[in-house]
Amino acid sequence: MGAKTELIGLSKEELQKALSDLGEKPFRAKQLWQWLYYFGETDFDKMTNLSKDLRHKLQENFTVSRPKIVAEQLSSDKTRKWLLEFADGQRVEMVYIPEADRGAVCISTQVGCAVGCRFCHTGSQKLTRNLSAGEIVSQFMVARDTYGEWPSPTNEVRYLSNIVVMGMGEPLHNLENTVKALNILSDGDGIAISRRRITMSTSGIAPRIVEALQKTGVRLAISLHAPNNELRSQIMPINQRYPLEKVLQACQDYQAGDGSRYITFEYLMLDRLNDSPECAQELIGLMKKYHLRATFNLIPFNPWPGCAFRPSPNNRVREFAKILENAGFAAPIRVARGQDILAACGQLKSQKNSEN
Repeated sequence: MGAKTELIGLSKEELQKALSDLGEKPFRAKQLWQWLYYFGETDFDKMTNLSKDLRHKLQENFTVSRPKIVAEQLSSDKTRKWLLEFADGQRVEMVYIPEADRGAVCISTQVGCAVGCRFCHTGSQKLTRNLSAGEIVSQFMVARDTYGEWPSPTNEVRYLSNIVVMGMGEPLHNLENTVKALNILSDGDGIAISRRRITMSTSGIAPRIVEALQKTGVRLAISLHAPNNELRSQIMPINQRYPLEKVLQACQDYQAGDGSRYITFEYLMLDRLNDSPECAQELIGLMKKYHLRATFNLIPFNPWPGCAFRPSPNNRVREFAKILENAGFAAPIRVARGQDILAACGQLKSQKNSEN
């Protein structure tokens, strides 16, 4: 008998075909989809509205698995970080950042990253491979398992309320699998995270931005981090291929298709590099030039061993935010979270690798 097929990550159409190939009627696919993604069930025997014959067929032909939790850390501020291992031994990180009555799960799309941003710990780890759609989806399912949010909450009270595709990897370098995964995560018959509560963050792979958003309907965040090409190329080599003009034009094209959507520009505050009042004014000029409806997310830098950058002082960050706000742009300063649990993405993975 051949290898069993993993069900997590199959689209509705693929699931229906898989059951049709077993001689089952189409409505069985919807029942199975709900067991997988609404109830979070991994045991075929507990899928009680399926016949014993069908459950036996499923056991013979399919698996429902989760990545293995290799390490897990809980911060004093309740931020939680997991190191997850897939069937081939490759590992990624996932982080849960809680608020008072909700929270965001930050998931990964690749093992390592090819973009090589110089402030990013993951960027110092070479790209190993893309994650499959199932491996992307199953990360969030591990978080659901941990917090007991099965079946999918039907009211607004859910602690795992948001998804941020901002972990390890560049999602637009793994476009097909990322799109497929986000459409599974947002499907109303299953996990049912609203598309407006899912944010995909990219370093700016300009030709794929509009396509990705059209195919998913999720929110867009751009890792900007600098107001001009000279500075951005110093810290983000990808800017040499996709300079600011191309990235911001893609943002303008995206907003032309959906006038209600704001774009979040992530901006890491680096001491004496990109945190001057002049840089803030340049950012304002860029937004006005491209007529973008934008929010800035000012991010304190989490230093990591071997990195040359330092975090901006608090007073300089506040001054930077005030300049943006006076120009009419929301510019919240992200509260640094998980400081006691290797907060910078990639640190937990590299630490565990060194222990093995």
